[in-house]
Amino acid sequence: MSELLARARDFIANLSPRERLLLGGVAGLLGLLILYGVLVRPVLAMRGRAARRVAAAEQDLAAMARLRAEYDEVNGRLAAVEQRIAQGPSGNIFTTLESLAKQSAIAVDSMEPQAAQAGTRYRETKVQVVLKGVTLAQMVSYLQGIESAPQLLSIKSLRVRTRADKPDLLDVTFTVSSFEPT
Repeated sequence: MSELLARARDFIANLSPRERLLLGGVAGLLGLLILYGVLVRPVLAMRGRAARRVAAAEQDLAAMARLRAEYDEVNGRLAAVEQRIAQGPSGNIFTTLESLAKQSAIAVDSMEPQAAQAGTRYRETKVQVVLKGVTLAQMVSYLQGIESAPQLLSIKSLRVRTRADKPDLLDVTFTVSSFEPT
């Protein structure tokens, strides 16, 4: 090894000052390229990956904040509904619907109980209501009365058809649910 080093010194000593300067410049440039390849480039790559991870984490954080706001809003609505169920009068849904129909000047064609899902906290009572030959104003008045009744009533499905014999009258079928604490 020392012999190789001695030969390199002799080689450099025999070069002219201009050649030594050129050789030093090439060696310096080669050193800078090696330094760039070994240190700078990996650091820049890590910085880019870190920036992408930070951007992804910020997007995740924004999504979590949005989901939290949605959760709080839904939870607030649920609390309001639960309070309305707990404080509202618990009466017979058939009686309530019949009373609201009389207020809207509607004759109910039929009311049939429907099977409801079993809940753990609340008992749901479902009724299918059929109205025949009602005007749009009567239907709207009746549905608005159901939605604003003191007892918590919820319209689950609604089907409206015009009558073939009298196009200004409607046949309406809908399902109403009421909830009571178990």
